[in-house]
Formats: sequence, C-alpha cells, structure tokens
Amino acid sequence: MLRRKARRAQGDGAGQGDDPLDAAQERRVRAVLALGGVPQADLPDGVQQVRLRLLERAAKGYETPRDVSAWAAVVASNLAMDWHRAKRRQERLGERLASLRQHEHPSGEDTSVLSLAVAQGLDDLPDAQRQVLVLRFYADLPVRSIAEELGVPEGTVKSRLHTAVRALRARLHEDEVV
Repeated sequence: MLRRKARRAQGDGAGQGDDPLDAAQERRVRAVLALGGVPQADLPDGVQQVRLRLLERAAKGYETPRDVSAWAAVVASNLAMDWHRAKRRQERLGERLASLRQHEHPSGEDTSVLSLAVAQGLDDLPDAQRQVLVLRFYADLPVRSIAEELGVPEGTVKSRLHTAVRALRARLHEDEVV
C-alpha cells in the first residue's frame, strides 16, 4: 500500500484516472520542449506525448522510472529533436517539390494534369506498393526506416518501390502525360 502511494505521489499513473505527470513535472516538460525549440502552439501536444509514453510504459508492465521528472525531461528532449527532424524533412520535401515544378512544368495546366495523373496512378497501385512509394517519396523516409516501421526486410521495401515506380511510370507514359 505504501509503495502504491509513493508511486502515485511520483505521478506514475498507477491509479485509475490519475495524471501520470504532476504540475511541476508538466512545467518541466513544457520548459524542456520550449528550450528545445518547439513552438508554443505545439507544446500541449508535446506534453501529451510524454504522458502517453509514461502510460504506455505502465500498460506494458514496465516499472515506473525511479525519477519520473528526469525521465519525462529526457523524453521531452527527444521529442524536441524529433520535431526538428520532421521540420527539416518537410522543408527539404518542399524544396524538392518546388524545384521539380520550376524545372519540368512551368505551366500551371501541365502541373495540374501531371498531379491528377499521378494521383490516379497511385490509386491503381496495390496498397503495399502505394504505401512504400508515399513513405519514400512524399514523406522522404529512407528505405531502412520504412522497413523498420512496416516490419519487413529492406529488400522487400526496395522490391515494392521498384515495382511501384515502374507501374506508375508506365501509367504516366500510357496516358501520355510524360
């Protein structure tokens, strides 16, 4: 009984409906996120992610971290780094798309026709091929990350990508878009 009360005092979420973070821990998480460069508007989501990870630990039967406050700060720091990586990935994708638009299709009409043809081509692909194509070229994920996230070998991802690109290219040539 004493052990359970001590864990509740630390904010581990052991009791039903308990918040796994106390007010001081939440302030610390917000501070770490803010100092990590996460915009003010995204701070509530970051705090919720830390709570979620703490609750997931408890649901999986892992022990409560000895120092919940320190653990939460480390998780918040990792979330801030993830936020920056995602932002950079999105910026690179935007730059790549902008350069493609400038070089290959100066006309708005040509771009619209190509976009429509690609969308239709994606719709025609099997789910597994569409998924890897979107993750690789639209989400800008490397093959290794895609394989890890989907739980398949890298070779499977490469094979699906190759087949999907070949099918999409054939579709675009067939429709005389490219």
